[in-house]
Order: sequence, then structure tokens, then C-alpha cells
Amino acid sequence: MSSAPATPLSKLPNFDPKRIPAIGVDVKLSRVSSAVLTPGVLRQRFAAPPVWKPELVREVKFADRQSAYAAVLIPLVMRGANHDEPMVLLTERTEHLSTHSGQIAFPGGRTDDTDADAAATALREAREEVGLESQFVEVIGNLPVYVTGTSFIITPVVALVSPGFTLTLNPHEVADVFEVPLSFLMDPANHRRHAFEWEGVRREWYSMPYEDGAHERFIWGATAGMLRNLYHFLSA
Repeated sequence: MSSAPATPLSKLPNFDPKRIPAIGVDVKLSRVSSAVLTPGVLRQRFAAPPVWKPELVREVKFADRQSAYAAVLIPLVMRGANHDEPMVLLTERTEHLSTHSGQIAFPGGRTDDTDADAAATALREAREEVGLESQFVEVIGNLPVYVTGTSFIITPVVALVSPGFTLTLNPHEVADVFEVPLSFLMDPANHRRHAFEWEGVRREWYSMPYEDGAHERFIWGATAGMLRNLYHFLSA
């Protein structure tokens, strides 16, 4: 007999992930070299992947719902004078959404029957959510599937994005959009480990808080988990 799903962290009384102390940082791990974070090397890495193993593949289940396939786009916007300074485009979800409301996320969503593959889902969702048109996007590969506690089976699709695009946010789904240097996210000194126990269930997750001017962008949960897997992929 299967046990009942755990309560989602966001629904726990007075739970605020920003207030849960970090239990550690992987100071012994090295950051990904800036030489790897260039368009040519990123393309090559996905074309001929190294031997590696994702750290995070499945969260503690906390929703009694049927599994659903989904995809997200990890958009690496190539900034800088030579278009060799990648920035990760992220969204802040609106507060009224039924799952992961108010959290930092990649553009993405549920797979439609008409989508040819995960890349098609990710590109369609990025266009619908933030108005990112596919002519600016070069898909270079996928990361391993990540299963969320809400039973979404997510394929992260990694893409290089040329600058010059104009974004139009879907106000129903996206409250804000911003960019974080990939070099910041690929430095494990910025990866904080957290743990929290409620009713005998222990949850563990990463956070990657980023100071964006006057805002702290608190990246955690599934988004941080997929970024952590990207770190291991690029550092392998």
C-alpha cells in the first residue's frame, strides 16, 4: 500500500524557504571554468556528452495527481561584446497559479499532444509565457528528466539565445523576468543546501539566492535542482 503524498512545502504553516537556514555549501567543488561557458564549447559538450550522473532526479511526492509530461527551456542569453557571456533567463511566477506560485522558474509547461518533442514544448511555452520567439533560439540539447513533487515529469531543454529579442509577458502566468550570469549559477559556492522536516518527512533542496539590484532573486526547489544538474554536466 502506498503512503499518502506529503504536504507541499509551500502549503506548510508559516513556511518560508528564505528563512530555512542553509546546512551547507559544497566548498570543495570547483566552479565551471569560464572557458566552458562559451557558445562553441557548450554546443560541443551537448553534441558529445561526457560520462556523468545527475544529482537530483526526483522530489518527494506531495500531490496525489496523475503524472504529466512537461518541458522547460533553459535559455542561455549570449550577452557581452562578443556574445560569449551567457545569462540565464528566468521568470517569477504569479501568485495565483495552482502550482509553484510566486516561485522562480524557467519558461515551460505541460506537453501538448501536438508538440513533436520536448524542444517543441519548451519553445512553445517560452513564446506563450514571455514572448520569446524561436528565431532567436538555438536548442543545443537536453538534460535528464526531473520529476517534481507535483508529479510533473520535466525535460529541461538547453538553448543558446541571441540578443535582440523583445519579451512580452503573459500576465496570467509571469509576474517578472530577469537574467542571472551563468557563471554565478555554475559556481557551487553559490549553491546552498537546506533541509526541513515536517510530520516525519524530511525535505532537502538547494537554493541559489542572487542579488539583482534591489531584489533578491531566491532560486530554489526544482529550478535550483535542474541548475545543479547542469553544473554537474558542465563540470564533468
